Amino acid sequence: MSAPIIRRAVQLLPACASTGIGSMPHTQVELGLQAALAMDIPFLPQLPQRHPSEFMIPAALEGLPGLSYDEDGMCMVDLAKWEAGRPAFEAQLQEALSSGRLEAFEPTLEGCRAWRPFLWEVENRKLRLAKAQIAGPFTVLSVARTSDGKTTLEVPGVDKALYQLVMARSLAMVKAMRRTGTTPLFFLDEPGLYAFQRSQPRHLLALQELKLLVLALQREGALVGIHCCGNTDWGALLDVQPDVLSLDVRLSLDAMLEETDAVARFLASGATLSLGVVPTDLTSTYDVTELTDSVEASLRAALPKGRSFTQVLDHVMLTPACGLAMRSVQDAERILGELRAAQRHLHETLDTERGPDFYVI
Repeated sequence: MSAPIIRRAVQLLPACASTGIGSMPHTQVELGLQAALAMDIPFLPQLPQRHPSEFMIPAALEGLPGLSYDEDGMCMVDLAKWEAGRPAFEAQLQEALSSGRLEAFEPTLEGCRAWRPFLWEVENRKLRLAKAQIAGPFTVLSVARTSDGKTTLEVPGVDKALYQLVMARSLAMVKAMRRTGTTPLFFLDEPGLYAFQRSQPRHLLALQELKLLVLALQREGALVGIHCCGNTDWGALLDVQPDVLSLDVRLSLDAMLEETDAVARFLASGATLSLGVVPTDLTSTYDVTELTDSVEASLRAALPKGRSFTQVLDHVMLTPACGLAMRSVQDAERILGELRAAQRHLHETLDTERGPDFYVI
């Protein structure tokens, strides 16, 4: 399926459809999966509370020679063990990427206990759209460190292998989802982009690598999203041209909309936004109606000429601001309830603007 066809599939997204960022606080797969399947766009729940192997970086890099991680999911690559296992690992990667036989790179039970049950549910419920996610390559390379204290982004050879591993796992997951009959909505989780600097040549190369990964996933038949819950160079990220850009509304919406030319190009391409409307920081105080009113005001004030508020909102997605793994189950349930309230408020706004004649056939 070509990228232009996939981009047109964005138009099939329900107005203000709800989904999750990825991680959930449950320790039982069945309960985490139940909550994730209740969203408008069901998503793959990652459950690191039971074991840190399901944190975003270890889950993306499982199988890498020399990899270890602590209880908070912080990863380290032992260079001696990496060099010992490198020839066989790189050969396996190259064979899989060149042949397209990527099943060996799908998540294992250690990396994501919900993966197989999720695929079963997607297939048996005949879901036409389902979401999964993985840590994106910029974040993986910026966060994972080697045993000599460097980021893996700085170590030639290691950086290439980690990038190719993320690509292989991403493509493997998308292929598996397509075999169930669904259209994959596949997100690259890139909080590490807060550190992106155009003045750094290696950062510019990493952004081009991210763009290549987006294109590869689109060509495999996925709608591709990028999630960044910190502020970044939004102009540069918009020009990567994912199908969906996901952000924390309170932190970043206005800053992103200031990149007027890049926003205009992004929306003109048929891409859309995923708005993290409900804060996940438990120290925050807010009113859900005020949050959605603020989103409306920001979009109306800053959208490009010729692009109406209702046109954009028709295909926007809604999420919590970030993952929920570090919250209690009760807090997660409250946040998801507030997400539904925000969705109702925005639907009411859409209905008011369209008027009763909109629904007359």
